[in-house]
Amino acid sequence: MKKFLLVALAAIGGLLVYRQIQADRAEQDLWTEATDSVPAGSGASV
Repeated sequence: MKKFLLVALAAIGGLLVYRQIQADRAEQDLWTEATDSVPAGSGASV
């Protein structure tokens, strides 16, 4: 029973870490898009 609880806690911890990494990545993508020097769809590409 203790092993099961340990595995469950490890799985929950892994899920929380994974979700935090995804949130950080999404925020970084948002900042990259917001601070891009060439706005998307501006027709600047030649």
